[in-house]
Amino acid sequence: MTKLFQQLCFAGLAGLASISAAQAANEVNLYTTREPGLITPLLEAFQQDTGVKVNTVFVKDGLIERVKTEGDKSPADVLMTVDIGNLLDLVEAGVTQPVKSEALETAIPANLRGTDGDWFSLSLRDRVAYVDKDLDITSITYEDFADPKYKGKVCIRSGQHPYNTALIAAKIAHDGVEATEAWLQGVKANLGRKAAGGDRDVARDILGAICDVGIANAYYVGRMKNAEPGSDAYKWGEGIKVLRPTFSSENSKGTHVNISGAALAAHSPNKEQAIQLLEYLVSDKAQSMYAKANYEYPVKKGVELDPVVASFGELIIDPLPLTEIAKHRKQASELVDKVGFDN
Repeated sequence: MTKLFQQLCFAGLAGLASISAAQAANEVNLYTTREPGLITPLLEAFQQDTGVKVNTVFVKDGLIERVKTEGDKSPADVLMTVDIGNLLDLVEAGVTQPVKSEALETAIPANLRGTDGDWFSLSLRDRVAYVDKDLDITSITYEDFADPKYKGKVCIRSGQHPYNTALIAAKIAHDGVEATEAWLQGVKANLGRKAAGGDRDVARDILGAICDVGIANAYYVGRMKNAEPGSDAYKWGEGIKVLRPTFSSENSKGTHVNISGAALAAHSPNKEQAIQLLEYLVSDKAQSMYAKANYEYPVKKGVELDPVVASFGELIIDPLPLTEIAKHRKQASELVDKVGFDN
């Protein structure tokens, strides 16, 4: 009886240990540079729908350094950031691993994910034109911002901001360094004030008659137009209309976009749950949340948009692979300094 009792106890303890291990594994650890308010609702929905607990570490700076320092003992499962350059930096630093997933490959167009499954776009941020709503302007190209007709009428944030270095890098990829330098000099000559501030400041200064047009991200307009009526942000949003520019290059048929994206961490201890989270974030429900809560554009086709975003019209994306843009980031940054764009 004593021996049988010991065996039953041992089996019971083993079972408890097995259950405990299974429960511990039913979680996923996310390291992200995204603002908590933008991503938390999606993570809460994932946890509620799947029962998988999400442990989130918000990292403002030094994501690569942190994961590298943790080495093969890192608890990170998913690494999430914004800007294609930042995402590719993770891959090049060796802190990610490839994923093979039919769900991800079906939902995300080929030019918006790594060819080896080493990174994935989750939402899009189109770099658009903010235009004074009272002006009779119905279309615009990126090259138009360098046209002398807009002298003293253009607003934009710092050329060294990742949103703008990515745009400049795309111009280099399409037309070469020399043409891009001339374009950048033309845009600088047209500035109505110093290249500084944020994207919402572009709308503010258009309303304030400092500028007529500007370059900024579309999702900020969703925030402004959905702000509290009567607030400053609401007034800025109501003072502009959004046009989606294209490059004048023959091989460019769409608008420049940047991304928010993610990758599977190299030493993910919860790989199954990590892939489950990535796949969830490209589901119809999550993509709709990106569109309606963040005003970002979904990577998955057919997802319902926020009415403000939908009012901008169809988004036709520049087919230039994001990896091609990323190759020219350093050149873009050097050009910004060379022409004294931010001076």
